[in-house]
Amino acid sequence: MTRRAVLICPGRGTYNKAELGYLARHHGARADALATLDARRKAEGQETLTALDSADRFEPKKHLRGDIAAPLIYACSALDARALADDIEVVAITGNSMGWYTALAAGGALSLENGLRVAGTMGRLMHDAMIGGQLIYPCTDDNWGPDPARRATLLELVQEIDAKEGAILRLSIDLGGMLVLAGDKDGLEAFERAVPTLQDRFPLRLPGHAAFHTDLQEPIAAAGRAALGQDLFQPHATPLIDGRGAIWWPEACDVAALRAYTLGHQVTEPYDFARAIAVAGREFAPDLFIIAGPGTTLGGAVAQSLIAANWRGMANKVDFQTWQETGPHLVSMGREDQRGTVT
Repeated sequence: MTRRAVLICPGRGTYNKAELGYLARHHGARADALATLDARRKAEGQETLTALDSADRFEPKKHLRGDIAAPLIYACSALDARALADDIEVVAITGNSMGWYTALAAGGALSLENGLRVAGTMGRLMHDAMIGGQLIYPCTDDNWGPDPARRATLLELVQEIDAKEGAILRLSIDLGGMLVLAGDKDGLEAFERAVPTLQDRFPLRLPGHAAFHTDLQEPIAAAGRAALGQDLFQPHATPLIDGRGAIWWPEACDVAALRAYTLGHQVTEPYDFARAIAVAGREFAPDLFIIAGPGTTLGGAVAQSLIAANWRGMANKVDFQTWQETGPHLVSMGREDQRGTVT
């Protein structure tokens, strides 16, 4: 029996110490595909993904750099997309932040090699410029239930800080239960001073992250357009859901417009991941939501986004757990206890 699935590709921050060796552990059988990616890196004078993934130890200053992290995450996710079981029909693909580049490759709008080129180029450009930073902060109640008043208060605070002279703070990514904020040093520090510490870790700075998905990245978007031509993009085979919640249908896709969005709006405007997940559920009614590896941190964001959308009547964490127990319906390929259900 065919299982209909929405595939979700993760973004930055998902390849950490626990993920070292992910390619070796899970994709030895896809050595040809990995060799293709390694050859592309080698031709450009870069360390191969195999060498980075098989390092003796995880080095945060190295492995978390944008020009290293983005290609590693891309490779793990893109090869995971190729490892799905034969009975799974991927009906739509989306991603979080840089996961959009992987989604393009998984859906066929970029070849495997060209997807690496796009992810690697944008990661390098952002790392080299390192404009601003990011932090993350919860906006739901303790049971993952939507808290509109709390969310509105937080967004009003963001606007107040951003309006002050010498401080920049913007919404970067809507993760459903979390707000990812981006800005300059003064803006981020002002927010950190203004909000209470939650769960002993929030507000949480995201190391090695620039002010993604804000107008601060206009120079990066322009450099990306100069480096990544229209010839890299091609018609795709599977519906893609972008960071606005818009669906790119294969039969009606303007490839030039797809590139323009990818190297324009997607870089410089807020990324509404929660809306993308809501659209995925409502428009495609999948049996499964599958999160490609690496990492396991995106599962909570997907669950909270489904709750925010009242997917199948879910209003809180308990409702989600009850639904998940009958499946699992949300599968993280980065989790060893779940990966085998979809590969």
